[in-house]
Amino acid sequence: MKCLFIFSWNFIPYSNVKYSSGLFLLLVVLPVITAAYKTKQINVAFFIDEDEPLDELAIKSSANFINYYAATQYFLNPLIYKIKRNEISEVGNIACGMLEKGVAAIFGPEQAEANEIIQSVSLILEIPQFQTFWNPNFATFSDLAKSDKPMRTHEVFNFNLYPSPKTLSRAFETLVRENDWKSYTIIYESDDGLVRVQEVLKAQNPNNPPVMYRKLGPGPDHRPILKEIVASGALQIVLDCDVEHTVDILLQAKEVKLFEEYHTYLLTSLDAYTIDFSSLGEIKTNVSIVRMLEPKMVDKVISNWELVDMEKRLKIPSKQIKVKTALLYDALNLFITSYSELEQTEELLVKPLSCDTTEISTHGYRLAAFIALSNMSRGMLAGPMSGPLVFNSLGQRISFKLEVMELKNQRLRVTGTWDSNNPDVIHSTITSEDREKEMYRQLKGRTFRVVSRIYPPYLSRKAGVDGSVMSGNNAFEGYAMDLMDGICKLYECNYAFELVPDNNYGKYDPKTKEWNGLIRHLLDRKADLAICDLTTTYERRKAVDFTNPFMTLGISILYAKIVKEPPELLAFTNPLSLDVWLYMVTAYMVISMIIFLVARLNPNEWENPHPCNPCPEQLENVWNIRNCYWLTLGSIMQQGCDILPKGISTRMVTGMWWFFTLIMISCYTANLAAFLTQERMGPTIKSAEDLAAQTKIKYGCVKDGATAAFFRDTNVTTYHKMWVSMETAEPSVFETTNDDGVKRVISSKGSYAFLMESSSIEYEIEKHCELVQVGNRLDTKGYGIAMPTKGEKGQRLSQRAKFGPRRRGFRGSHRRHVHCHDHLGLRIPLAREKNRSQSTSETQGSIFERVEVRYGHMVQTKTR
Repeated sequence: MKCLFIFSWNFIPYSNVKYSSGLFLLLVVLPVITAAYKTKQINVAFFIDEDEPLDELAIKSSANFINYYAATQYFLNPLIYKIKRNEISEVGNIACGMLEKGVAAIFGPEQAEANEIIQSVSLILEIPQFQTFWNPNFATFSDLAKSDKPMRTHEVFNFNLYPSPKTLSRAFETLVRENDWKSYTIIYESDDGLVRVQEVLKAQNPNNPPVMYRKLGPGPDHRPILKEIVASGALQIVLDCDVEHTVDILLQAKEVKLFEEYHTYLLTSLDAYTIDFSSLGEIKTNVSIVRMLEPKMVDKVISNWELVDMEKRLKIPSKQIKVKTALLYDALNLFITSYSELEQTEELLVKPLSCDTTEISTHGYRLAAFIALSNMSRGMLAGPMSGPLVFNSLGQRISFKLEVMELKNQRLRVTGTWDSNNPDVIHSTITSEDREKEMYRQLKGRTFRVVSRIYPPYLSRKAGVDGSVMSGNNAFEGYAMDLMDGICKLYECNYAFELVPDNNYGKYDPKTKEWNGLIRHLLDRKADLAICDLTTTYERRKAVDFTNPFMTLGISILYAKIVKEPPELLAFTNPLSLDVWLYMVTAYMVISMIIFLVARLNPNEWENPHPCNPCPEQLENVWNIRNCYWLTLGSIMQQGCDILPKGISTRMVTGMWWFFTLIMISCYTANLAAFLTQERMGPTIKSAEDLAAQTKIKYGCVKDGATAAFFRDTNVTTYHKMWVSMETAEPSVFETTNDDGVKRVISSKGSYAFLMESSSIEYEIEKHCELVQVGNRLDTKGYGIAMPTKGEKGQRLSQRAKFGPRRRGFRGSHRRHVHCHDHLGLRIPLAREKNRSQSTSETQGSIFERVEVRYGHMVQTKTR
């Protein structure tokens, strides 16, 4: 008989062949023979809910398998009691009645009030008790129980197979952290929900936005609370509720627009995999759940249950097996395996007990100690379904694995695994190649809404033929259009451009706590992507997501060239002012007249016109008006004169004039040298330090832009000084747009400098030859494609697009039509012909290189 039984254990449960008529007869006769072989009956008590038929089925099927098919001498007799909600007070009396029959172990109950009674009875009478539900007070009760009996080393009689609250919460914390959730909302039904996510709350970075909590009311209408969450703009949601209420809550969330494409849900229930999501219709939301049971092992256990069903009516879908049912089976498996192994070394005697006496069990302490130290990965029955069973000193389960699953097309698929022995990592089960193929299928044929703003060369309006008005994408051209063309060709998708109404990039107002411009457009879900010269900043990254930069740049200085003007006809008079010249002419005329009068009055200036005649009748004076003007003019020109005064008075007047002209000519020469030197000087500033050190040249930037934020928030002394100067300048040095700043630089003729991005400066310099870039970059940053936070479509679209650094901003179609003119009016094309053929390949090459961008699902590998 023993040999026959061994054959049945090795062959019957695991055979996949069709049963013959002889084998069928063996299955009918064998249980009778095996039952007769059993020599020892073991009573075990089960407390289950009256509305859980699968729990009773699991108990009876497992007991039948042990009694009729397992290679053991034990006959398991399950004492099952179905607890009604109005009979909780009677649970203690019923338990005492079962103990009088001699019970080796107690399983359940699930209700917290009834469990406290059974847990106390178990502890007092030292009978092992197995719990299979979420019990946040389990550790506290066990710790107090051990303190009451300090003499024994392994004083633990209560074992909870459900994961310990702290360890399970650690799994959720890892999921949230690995997916970089900086801001999220926790929706919970009961206070136990906060305990389940306690580690998530502890790990929250204080620099991130605070976590929002919303407790659902008694229901069934939860729309008011869900509408509050919609108004808050929450995108990542942790939902902790009873598995039976999940679909109703999600349906109401869908009605109030809280279950849309940009939302991400994490369901904390371990039974979430049993939910039928078909009633939600088409699901675009990213929904992630965790599963504790091993599907293959569940199927194997169900096949064993069906094996002991003689009428072959038992058909249980594995998806209907909830965690508590599986844990109840695992607990029974753990008990019978431990009991059998322990009794191989010492006999266990289970005797009847009474609640009215102080007598305790004789087997309980040894069995409980053996279970506490065991590490069961394979039991007498198939399984365990929930993985290896390991407990700590308090009887809490500390070792288990979770499968992370995501909902796709109404089906759940495994995307990663989490192990309590390595709790800080999620191991992805989907390769990058599979992700890429799936991404391509999902993006193919989809249309992306792209928002931008007019600013050449990134985006500009296209002139229609014969003045006609263009519409749609045909109305625009520029770098942003070419960028989207290249990306969409890769995925065979489409895009539609639109302009942001207020034409702003995006600034956060701390008073209203609202964004404007492109960022507001994305937050309102009016667009999927934002592409333009939008700088990636820390403040913006807290509101929306960005791709890697498609262009690397920095702040620089735009200034006007010092253009040498053609010389004027009277340029030699510039060293002296007009007043000085008028005074000199007046002095020249007055001195000439004075010399004339003094020479007439001085007898020494009258000479004999005929030297041979000693007594001339007339004397001659050579200092007429013409000669007097010639004498003074000669001295001004530093040339002298062929006649000179002879009288003392005339010589004194002439000497005074010569001294005056010496001073004036010296001053003129010095001023002329300085004037010519200044005319040949280049730019007066060479760096930001030079700009900050002077006050003659004003400087500014776009108001409320990223450049202004850089100077406002900087810790560099020079840049802070520049910001203070810009803020206090009168009139204002800030401009609304870059175009206004460029116009002001051109019109100021060197008295104004404009701070803007280096790539835009390069473009403006190529359009305007009178402009020049001064100094190096003040910082390094990049332009990226913005998208709503966790925007799955946008992140997938950009996953294969790497935008490499670009030293020169624009080539090809954005550059070859840009010209400037030299001072002679000649038209000078700035782009060389060879650049035209290279532009397309360079731009596309920078787009299609691979990069790791977060995929938007709850599970993925994270590059460290």
